[in-house]
Amino acid sequence: MNVVALMRQIAPKPRPISGIEVATIRISDRRGGMPMLPIPAFVALVLAYLAGRTFLSGGRKVLVFFMAACAAQSFLVALVGGYNVEWLRPVLPVTAAAIPPLAWITFQDALVRRLSLRNLSLHAVAPAFALFCRVFAPETLDAVVPVIFVAYGAAILWRISMFLDMPLARLEAGETPGVIWKVLGWALIGSALSDVLIALAFMTGNDSWTGWMITASSSLALLLLGLLSGSPAASGVENDEHEARAAPSHESIAEDDEILARLESFLSREPLHLDPNLNLTRLARRLHLPEKRLSSAVNRATGSNVSRYVNAWRIRHACHLIEAGSSVTDAMLESGFNTKSNFNREFRRVTGVAPSAWRRGADRASNVAEISGSRKSM
Repeated sequence: MNVVALMRQIAPKPRPISGIEVATIRISDRRGGMPMLPIPAFVALVLAYLAGRTFLSGGRKVLVFFMAACAAQSFLVALVGGYNVEWLRPVLPVTAAAIPPLAWITFQDALVRRLSLRNLSLHAVAPAFALFCRVFAPETLDAVVPVIFVAYGAAILWRISMFLDMPLARLEAGETPGVIWKVLGWALIGSALSDVLIALAFMTGNDSWTGWMITASSSLALLLLGLLSGSPAASGVENDEHEARAAPSHESIAEDDEILARLESFLSREPLHLDPNLNLTRLARRLHLPEKRLSSAVNRATGSNVSRYVNAWRIRHACHLIEAGSSVTDAMLESGFNTKSNFNREFRRVTGVAPSAWRRGADRASNVAEISGSRKSM
C-alpha cells in the first residue's frame, strides 16, 4: 500500500506579483497525481466564504464587496502563480491597486460617513492610474502600486489618530473599531513594504526568499479580513433597533432598573458623557459592572442601545447650551460630539428638529428636561 508523501513546491515566477500577495506554494504528491490547490486559491475560497457569511448575516454591503474583491484578487493570483495563466498577469497590478481604495471606502462606510457617488468615483483614480501605467509605463508599476497601498493605509491611520469620534460606530464597541482599522491600515502599509522587499529579492537574485515572504503577507491579509468579517464593531451595524429589542435574559427587570438608575445618577453627578472619547469599557468600569451586563440593562430598560442613550444625554446638554445663547457649533463640541453630521443626525433623532430650528425656538414641544434617553422615552 503506497503512502502519499505531500511536499511543498515553490513555483517559479519571473517577477513579483503586486497587490495583496498570496503564496504560490502548492500542495501535491511527488508523482503529480494529486490535484494542486495553490494557497492563493485556498485564500480565495476562505474569503469568498466569509463574504457570503457576512452578506447572509446582514453585514454592510460595502464590507461584503470589499471582501469579495479581495477574494477575486486572490483567485487571479492563483490562476497566474499557481496555474500559469500568463495572459492574466498584466491585469494583476490594476486589480491590486483597487484594494486600498476599497479598504478606505469600507472604513468610511462602516464608521465615519456614507460616501456619495461623487466621492466614490474619486477613488477610481488609483486603479485607473495603475491601468495607465500598465499600458504606457509598465516599469513604474513596482513603485506605483506600493505607493497606493501606503497612501491609503496612512490615510486610515491618520483619520483614526486625528479624529477620535467615529460617528457610525456603536459606543458598545469601545475601542475595538479603532484598533481593528489601525491594524488594517498598518497591514496595507506592510503589504507595500513586502512588495518592495520582494522586488529587491528578485533584483538581487534571491528568488528563493519570495515564496515565504508572499506566504506571510497573504496569511496576515487573510487573518485581518477574517477579523473584520467576524467583528460587528469593525463594520458597525445597520440594524441598531434589532439589538435594542434583544430578548430579556434571566436578570430581572428590577435589576435593569436599578442599573439604569445608577447610570443616570452617575452621569448627573459626573458628566462623563461629555467626553467624546467615552466608550463602553470606561463607562462600565466606573459603574463597577461587566460591559455586557450594562449594555443589556440599557437595551431592555430604554429600548435602545448604549450609544443612543449616551447621545441623548449629550443632546440634552447641547439643548441647554443653545437655549443659553451658545452657537450650535460650540454646543456640539462642548457636548461630546466631534463631527457635525453625527451631531445633526442625533439631534434630529432625539428632539425631532434640527439644531437651527431648536435655536429659533421652533417646535419645542419636548422640552429639555424630558430628553434624558431613559425609561424607553427615546
